[in-house]
Amino acid sequence: MQVTKTKMFLLATAVAALSAGSAWAKVPADQVARLGKDLTPMGSERAGTPDGMVPAWDGGMSAPPAGVKFDPKKQNPPNPFPGEQPKFTITGANMAQYDKYLTDGHKALLKKYGSFKMKVYESHRTCALPQYAYEAIKYNAANSELTPDGDGIKNFKVGYPFPIVNNAMELMHDKRFSYRGFKATRQFAAAPVQSNGSFNLISVQDEAIFRYANPAVKSSDELNNIGLLYIANTVSPPRLAGNVILVHESINASAEPRKAWAYSPGTRRVRRAPDIAYDNPGTNTDAMSTSDSFDGFNGALDRYTWTLKPREVKFIAYNAYDILHTKYADYVKPSHPNQDVNRYEPHRVHVVEAKLKPGSRHVYARRIFYMDEDAKVVNNAENYDGRGQLWRFQEVPLVNAYHVPHCGTGALELVYDLLSGRYLALSMRAEEPPVNYFADELNEARYTPEAIRTLGVR
Repeated sequence: MQVTKTKMFLLATAVAALSAGSAWAKVPADQVARLGKDLTPMGSERAGTPDGMVPAWDGGMSAPPAGVKFDPKKQNPPNPFPGEQPKFTITGANMAQYDKYLTDGHKALLKKYGSFKMKVYESHRTCALPQYAYEAIKYNAANSELTPDGDGIKNFKVGYPFPIVNNAMELMHDKRFSYRGFKATRQFAAAPVQSNGSFNLISVQDEAIFRYANPAVKSSDELNNIGLLYIANTVSPPRLAGNVILVHESINASAEPRKAWAYSPGTRRVRRAPDIAYDNPGTNTDAMSTSDSFDGFNGALDRYTWTLKPREVKFIAYNAYDILHTKYADYVKPSHPNQDVNRYEPHRVHVVEAKLKPGSRHVYARRIFYMDEDAKVVNNAENYDGRGQLWRFQEVPLVNAYHVPHCGTGALELVYDLLSGRYLALSMRAEEPPVNYFADELNEARYTPEAIRTLGVR
């Protein structure tokens, strides 16, 4: 059959529309029906891999397992697999035999540091969400749409707007609006670690209202384009204490960009803070990370062209509960954390490539994201500079807060600067009060520029 120029033009137009994020995102009814059957309720493949490295999803872990008792108001979730031993350990000496399962970021660390190792355990697909989230996800599959430019979403609720992923932008929005509960408060520590191993600990209290996850909200279209409200209050050391940031995160960034404010105790003024976005230095990171790298990735998608690559099996930090029970002094070490504490497992991951658009600015010219198929959050990210050199590598060891349940939580966030030899250990929680995933006391009236002034007291 002869392909006419007209047909070729229509095909090219269709492909361009899909990559830009058109209304093609809705899933046909026969595909929606797969959720909870051959697909998990989150939209991932229920079956395991033929070689048995990745098991089938059996419902995940939606409550504390038998024999595990803890007070979530006083303790972090215990490791549900305390007796397990690693199946093998990867070092720089034997990494070649595991090459296909290693990210380029992990390969770089294994080559750079003779002391870096990866202890690989049996894989457990513990990811689970509440039943009402599963029901909302099925609604999203049939109703959610990308905006024409791909930088926003229409008509979703609770989380995972696109459980059955068609393209990379849908997957990144799944990450941006994943299920994390409705209201949450936490305290965390950050350690910008210098090349000689020294660091000064920073303590932060943050909180969020995930407005889209409000069970009473029937559609995100009701939310006036504000998907979540976020406050971070630095409480120590004294030179940083009292600095507060406030963020109103947009659902559709092209309609209205993120709104952010910062309060400084030095000036006693609240100012608009448009620099809390993109490649501006992240708060409390000692300029070792960018604002849009917090939590793996956040914010607008408009500066990159996004491509969804085939899924792969990779060794990623997963079910890393021991990190939550290790003192900072025993975990934060020179060059890299204590790798005897980190746990790695084989999991299927989505692979997303982001390339900087011509005419756009960002310190990262190219980024590769590895995202667990169940949790749809960023587990690893490789960030390349303008010369094409791997500059920074992000790792977010995943745990399932099985008492919620909620599987998108990182035990902490790590950013390795492969050029300077420094690294950032962010969002550490082992010595902090447990995260409160049911912070019903939070009120939206608190998330205003006027209100954060009262928080910024040294």
